[in-house]
Amino acid sequence: MQDLEIYIRDLEPGQVSAWLEVHVDKLDLDDSDTAKVIKGFAVYEGAGLRITLYPGAFGKRFTSLVLEGESLPWNSDLDCARSAWRAMETEIRCSPGDWKEGDPVEDEKWWRLDDRGEKMVVWN
Repeated sequence: MQDLEIYIRDLEPGQVSAWLEVHVDKLDLDDSDTAKVIKGFAVYEGAGLRITLYPGAFGKRFTSLVLEGESLPWNSDLDCARSAWRAMETEIRCSPGDWKEGDPVEDEKWWRLDDRGEKMVVWN
């Protein structure tokens, strides 16, 4: 199983489903209330895709989006973040891909995509 995770700033209801519906099949995701954990499902290349939204990640303004499946629409968190940024036009962050569970987070750099471009930043 593979996974992708991005963080969406100030997520508005319906934004994730509107973005994903052009990339996956049989999308079943009710993201009309972004203040609660949301679980959904879709199909990509014939395989199931689990979708989970976790509000309040890294402070109250970000929502974590996790996609899990045997096959995913993007090859990396950054590719996923770029697609989300183009669709939602709100700040998107993601890991550079080298962090592993248990590693210290203090000096961790993240990709930040916003109207200023793409840049590696410390989260806060």
